[in-house]
Amino acid sequence: MRRAFLVFNHLALLVIVGLMTVSVVEAADRDKLLSEPGVYGTFAAFRLDGDWAKQGQTTRITQLLTLKGVVEQHREKLAIDVYLLRGLSDRADVLFRIHATELRETQEFLLDLQGSLFGKHLTDSTIFSGLTKKAIYVPGMPDNLKAELKIPSEPGPQPYVIVIPIRKDADWWSLPQEQRAAMMKEHTEASLPYHKTVKRKLYHATGLDDLDFITYFETSRLEDFQSLILALEKVKEFRHNRRFGHPTLLGTVRSLDEIIEVLAQ
Repeated sequence: MRRAFLVFNHLALLVIVGLMTVSVVEAADRDKLLSEPGVYGTFAAFRLDGDWAKQGQTTRITQLLTLKGVVEQHREKLAIDVYLLRGLSDRADVLFRIHATELRETQEFLLDLQGSLFGKHLTDSTIFSGLTKKAIYVPGMPDNLKAELKIPSEPGPQPYVIVIPIRKDADWWSLPQEQRAAMMKEHTEASLPYHKTVKRKLYHATGLDDLDFITYFETSRLEDFQSLILALEKVKEFRHNRRFGHPTLLGTVRSLDEIIEVLAQ
């Protein structure tokens, strides 16, 4: 117990010292980047290489402070969220979700991240990008459905995050608009019972990646999320998913300091 306490104090001290060396910058308008259309969203998942655990704890902490420094340096233009995947995903240890008005700003962040002392231990990257767009209701959607969709989900961040990339087949894009609209109405009706407990954000990726959509979810009830996916698998629109997941990323919403503490162990 005493050793754990000393380690925690040592970590806290190093974090404070590290923050003192980082220049203070004015943060980007996070709420605007997360809510407005026309914003680029990038998801970058990484695994820590085998050499990471072989290092001493002090070395790991020092390198983790470079992660903190890179995030701080880029928060003037970007909204950066970091999630802990270790223990819940076999593909990655950490996930970065970056929002930017210019995709090249995200590129600069990822270049600085991968070039840092911490970043040199990042491997097996999975990176995909999309663009937020204004929500458009499908033609003929009843007013009661529109009203229910406008009801906010549970407020505040939820403990679990899931990211699922999607690619449609060629037949989907060849269908008449009214046929696709009818299937999306069915999709919406199937997902509506889980609207309050499963937050969802959609990114359009066609032409930017080998994907059509990136779906981001937050929830405190994984059982509701599972029921949502099972419900969506039954609708006609789901048959046109050429890719659904691969990878599916599951993790927890943590502060950057919490993630640093976990990875330092």
